[in-house]
Amino acid sequence: MTRRELLVMALALGAAPGAAFAAGDKHDASSPRIVTLFQGATDTAVALGVTPVGVVESWQDKPIYPYLRQALSGVTLVGLETQPSLEDIALLAPDLIVASRFRHQRIAPLLSALAPVLMLDDIHRYRRTLHTMARALHREGQAAALSHTLMQRMTTLRRRLDSRFGDRWPLTVSLLDVRPGEIRSYLASSFGGSVLAELGFVWNLASRESSGVMLQLGGVESLPAIDADVFFILHRRSQSAETHYRRLREHPLWQRLSAVRQNRVWEVDPVAWSLSGGVLGIFGILDDLDAWLASGAGRS
Repeated sequence: MTRRELLVMALALGAAPGAAFAAGDKHDASSPRIVTLFQGATDTAVALGVTPVGVVESWQDKPIYPYLRQALSGVTLVGLETQPSLEDIALLAPDLIVASRFRHQRIAPLLSALAPVLMLDDIHRYRRTLHTMARALHREGQAAALSHTLMQRMTTLRRRLDSRFGDRWPLTVSLLDVRPGEIRSYLASSFGGSVLAELGFVWNLASRESSGVMLQLGGVESLPAIDADVFFILHRRSQSAETHYRRLREHPLWQRLSAVRQNRVWEVDPVAWSLSGGVLGIFGILDDLDAWLASGAGRS
């Protein structure tokens, strides 16, 4: 099942009644009024068939990521993920605010004065976000169905990768974000990297010995540190990023890298792979990987 198909199902779920809060809450229990203060929470709410009354603006393609626009048509914007508007949230009179300790620890007391707060520890542990929000919203059945579908997709994709590459599997991988003047190489602990790791991809030695979620690299002399069998490139649409990427591709050091020589460089959606933070974003990553294999670009 693709992300598009899941979104159609989520929209149908959102139109159906479903108890979300205990009796006695100030609003109709079949229509929980939630405000989501990070992208992964917004993605997850939609996946569970719940339309928030308020969301924070997206990081790019503002104000809302294109894949969520239909589901969130008419929803109130409550500012930035790093600086939500307490006044706008208060006016919405929510039953629940979904926040992240990583982003909102400092304003947690202020948020708690407005409504009960579900505080997630971080912003990219999509499985934890899914199951924690499902419990709070009494949508455990929907979460279980999503998890089962995800497991099936992962299993099928692992088999395709093993069949495609045979004795060469697992391939080494670099997940690269080419920005003006720098390259970010996301590691297995990152949002998109965790999916690649779960599918069986591995990182080169330099990356495996690094901590955090990414390596931040400067000039072309750093390129050997990202060498791998396959590159997935987050396709930034800014002119400055495009110019930097074009210059990299023309450089002799880039052309000597394994992924480039083997024609295994594939551009992917940065929203799905890095910015979405939720389970629908994960399905978008799997869609990109299916397209990569279907294109034949993975063949040597």
